[in-house]
Amino acid sequence: MHAFDVLGDPVRRRILELLADGERSAGEVSAVVQEEFGISQPGVSQHLRVLRENGFTTVRAAGTRRLYAVDPAPLQEIDRWLERYRGFWTQRLDALGTEIARGRRERRRAAEPNRES
Repeated sequence: MHAFDVLGDPVRRRILELLADGERSAGEVSAVVQEEFGISQPGVSQHLRVLRENGFTTVRAAGTRRLYAVDPAPLQEIDRWLERYRGFWTQRLDALGTEIARGRRERRRAAEPNRES
């Protein structure tokens, strides 16, 4: 399965968001995802399996619990793929930064006469 196919599913993206904050048990992930998406525990397990089998997560046993964590390697591959497209938004973000700075300067200039009063 292609990385974008894996990440195209909102449930799997949410699971990765949860795991980005640190390792979590399958039960913790299931509880959040079940509440937010209304899917069953076996459904959540299926999404965890897809993430694991496609290299997006790692899992380790801790007694009877299964602890999941993000594996950054596939995300780094996506980041490298996106690199060629960054110019489309980087230039616009730079322009936005320039406009914000210009607005701040104009507000400071407008406020200066008020300080002398």
